[in-house]
Amino acid sequence: MRLKSSYFYTMKENVSDEETVSGNLLTRSGMIKKSSAGIYILLPLGLRVIRKIEAIIKEEMENINCTELLMPSLLPEDVFIKSGRRDNFGKNMFALKDRNEKSYVLGPSHEEMFTIAANMKIKSYKDLPINLYQLQTKYRDEPRPRFGLVRLREFIMKDAYSFDKDLDGLDVSYQNMYKAYCNIFDRLGLNYTVVKADTGLMGGFLSEEFQALTEIGEDLLVVCEHCKYSSNIEIATCVDVAVENNEAHKEKELVHTPNSRTIEEVSKTLNEEAGKFVKTLIYKADNSFLACLVRGDRELNEVKLKKLLNIQSLEMASKEDVRNITGADVGFAGPIDLNITVVIDNEVTHMKNFIVGANKTDYHYKNVNLSDFKYKLAADIRNITEADPCPVCGKNIVFKKGIEVGNIFKYGSKYSESMGLYYADSNSSQIPVSMGAYGIGVERCLAAVVEQSNDEKGIIWPMNIAPFKACIVIANTSNERQVEVAEEIYNKLTAKGIDVLLDDRDERIGVKLNDMDLIGIPIRILVGKNIQNNIVELKYRNQKDFIELQYPNGLDEMNF
Repeated sequence: MRLKSSYFYTMKENVSDEETVSGNLLTRSGMIKKSSAGIYILLPLGLRVIRKIEAIIKEEMENINCTELLMPSLLPEDVFIKSGRRDNFGKNMFALKDRNEKSYVLGPSHEEMFTIAANMKIKSYKDLPINLYQLQTKYRDEPRPRFGLVRLREFIMKDAYSFDKDLDGLDVSYQNMYKAYCNIFDRLGLNYTVVKADTGLMGGFLSEEFQALTEIGEDLLVVCEHCKYSSNIEIATCVDVAVENNEAHKEKELVHTPNSRTIEEVSKTLNEEAGKFVKTLIYKADNSFLACLVRGDRELNEVKLKKLLNIQSLEMASKEDVRNITGADVGFAGPIDLNITVVIDNEVTHMKNFIVGANKTDYHYKNVNLSDFKYKLAADIRNITEADPCPVCGKNIVFKKGIEVGNIFKYGSKYSESMGLYYADSNSSQIPVSMGAYGIGVERCLAAVVEQSNDEKGIIWPMNIAPFKACIVIANTSNERQVEVAEEIYNKLTAKGIDVLLDDRDERIGVKLNDMDLIGIPIRILVGKNIQNNIVELKYRNQKDFIELQYPNGLDEMNF
């Protein structure tokens, strides 16, 4: 690619509406352009990187005999109704009608359609196992698209599905895909970890996430560096540790706490630490209301709560609902004489003489104990903290942030039963197919690499996915010898099948070098005034110093 006659631009200044390093650098380097919230144009250089990521994915899928196909993006809404997922997606699904008033959606995921495709092939146990995948655009009406390419409304996903006779067969397919994913992310040069995760909207009975470690990650990961336990905080288990407390029970006492709604405010008013309080959080759970109690310095884990009580829809109760239930303003709710279901965190069962809201505006109770109110059950419903022990080995844990670049699920018969995907076994009995699902967010991989691999000058691409492996910069395009040698090098590298970019623009040398650093080409060859001595300068993007090479023989020393 010769820059002078190609679509190429860069931006000197940071981009005001990009809050991440990756979003800023990819926009400044002319690789992406925001179209609207959560939707981006992939410009030529950015598209080259995407295609290289896709090529790596395709190679690894072929290595495990996973066959590519392509599903439509415009899907009949009734397939999601049939599987029971239409209500689960809700407003996250883009919906429309055709001229005949038939309802369609833009595909947020393709489990149902892959099941339909598999049904065309699978009739007998002899037809199993099979593995299918696609690279396709997905659409989700995210309420808060953000972080550049991390949280999008339109995005490219590699989704694959395995179809097996039973759970043993699913285990084999799952492990094959697990290894393929490790190969993919290794080849992309990502620093990642694999964590247990919530199955969420996709369902099933096991999910693991491949998390690229970065400070802008949306996900909080719980990692034990002793036993290698790792989990998304959404499902990390809190060990129920009984703390010795010989404090005698006291009589509860109503205290005046004017304008003290938050734990911080009440703590200051009563001169007590947050750990002495118990928060009462009121939720609307499906069609009823629920009060949840956690220690004042803890956070409720909504994922755990939903799984515990098999709740489909969970949201904080409105201010009006809180007033109707408690008789008080928000901030003064408590469990005493509360006429809704109460669930408490395990940790609360070990507390004595704690402080709660009094269900009376501007008042709290001190010295409350479990005997002062009724609750339905106690369970692990809070977020783990770094002060908690590892749930496996009991040693210290640490938190890390990550971008979820891939996930793998064991669905079992969830979709095969709802979509009628059965096979005949050796006794001609109809058995539901065991399914697995495996996704990779392609643009997220792009963003994660840039988040992890950059410096003050710009992007530092790994060789495998760089838009070009090498660039040749002509210091002075009016110098015939420099132009001649640059063209010779360009033609030789191109003949060897090496992706190479020739910067033949009539720009100052400083502008050219800065642009090549910004777009992150791994190898830079500068043809300048030293060419009169048959010397060119070689510099690797991830190194500070350049190397003088004798032209032409010295070029053989380059490591691609």
